[in-house]
Amino acid sequence: MSFGRKGWVLGMVLFLAPLGLAFQGEMGSADEKAAALAAQTLEAMGGKENYDATRYLSWNFFGRRHHIWDKWTGDYRMQDDKGRVIVMNINTKQGQVWENNEAVTDPEKLKEQLQNGYEIWINDSYWLVMPYKLRDPGVTLSYVREDKTEDGRDADVLALTFDSVGVTPQNKYEVFIDKETHLVTQWNFFTTTEDAEPRFKTPWADWQTYGTIKLSGDRGRNKLDQIAVHESVPDHTFKTADPVTF
Repeated sequence: MSFGRKGWVLGMVLFLAPLGLAFQGEMGSADEKAAALAAQTLEAMGGKENYDATRYLSWNFFGRRHHIWDKWTGDYRMQDDKGRVIVMNINTKQGQVWENNEAVTDPEKLKEQLQNGYEIWINDSYWLVMPYKLRDPGVTLSYVREDKTEDGRDADVLALTFDSVGVTPQNKYEVFIDKETHLVTQWNFFTTTEDAEPRFKTPWADWQTYGTIKLSGDRGRNKLDQIAVHESVPDHTFKTADPVTF
């Protein structure tokens, strides 16, 4: 799946946990050192309880798409820079789409647009909350090596692969965990697990506290901005194309 249907090819990893909660049921497999580092990272970001208690997230993806996501119910809203608004539930894949304030009514086009919205959510939310998903079902996590990030910081490197889950399960990531802060400071993306070199590398920088959790918005030449945690959203957020303000 391409970034905005052009540009970088990005990994799209299905969030398996029901209702957006990452810690229900069994966890993915990990060796002992990888599991310990993942646990340290989770605590450094605020911990499991705080992430699960965080309900509404909103963010802007590289200036192209704005998202509002109810982690508890799966309700989701996306507005892109082309005038398209999608409101849907990512668990049922049911919802509505508007293009320049005109509702999409053709059943086949609506189905296609909702599937596209679902895949956009998978991709764009992974760029925001990936470190909270290290132990998700279907994820295999293994310790690889000690290394330095592109900006010279010491890190432990984990390999993250997928066991027949997601939209592109052949992808692989190398996740760099800072030795001092225990936060993710870089990831390397491999199109397939067989690739010797990553397709791209980006930093995970500008960690800040939102509500009771930490999130990072700096991906080098691209940014996730307007990041926010909300206790509530306007009633129409997941119902109409009317603008949403907080």
